[in-house]
Amino acid sequence: MKIVAYCRVSTEEQASQGVSLAAQEAKVRAYADLYGHDLVEVIVDAGASAKTLDRPGLARVLGALEANQVEGVVILKLDRLTRSVRDLGHLLETYFQKHALLSVMEQTDTSTAGGRLVLNLLISVSQWEREVIGERTSAALQHKKAQGAKLGPPALLDEATIGRIRDLRSQGLSLPLIAQALTAEGYATKRGGAWHPFTVQKILKREAVPT
Repeated sequence: MKIVAYCRVSTEEQASQGVSLAAQEAKVRAYADLYGHDLVEVIVDAGASAKTLDRPGLARVLGALEANQVEGVVILKLDRLTRSVRDLGHLLETYFQKHALLSVMEQTDTSTAGGRLVLNLLISVSQWEREVIGERTSAALQHKKAQGAKLGPPALLDEATIGRIRDLRSQGLSLPLIAQALTAEGYATKRGGAWHPFTVQKILKREAVPT
């Protein structure tokens, strides 16, 4: 199959998780070689959010599909393409009925009805998870305010916070999910406010925990 690869990374992801464009490109090229696909180009969006489809690299990919220059697109993981159920539905309906969307990590192929179903389920679960964490974060902050708690920055992180970070990492949670969980559970940062993946990473490195 004649395909194009699409890689995306946001500035925060590259800093906190090492989701580099080079690593993505290596994996999609290996995938294409493994399955005997003709990979004609690797198109990237550097520092681009998945919250919108308005990305220059993605526009080139979709243009190649519309012009029938390629038969499909390979991505490392579904969230490289989009994190939105609505946007995924649009892409599947508009572009990936006639063309294949291949995901290396999820091992899915939208050239089949089953592959399209699996991708819809995956993105639905991902969006549900983000919304639930958001609701928990809001509820936790509102509860603390109602109890008269001060949400300002503490001088130092306590052992309970560090212990919770270690525990969440041992469960296999990614840096962004650890940050979201800490915020939702009301653990305060040094400066106050929400946790960020890069902050979690620094603490894990300081405590000699694998990141």
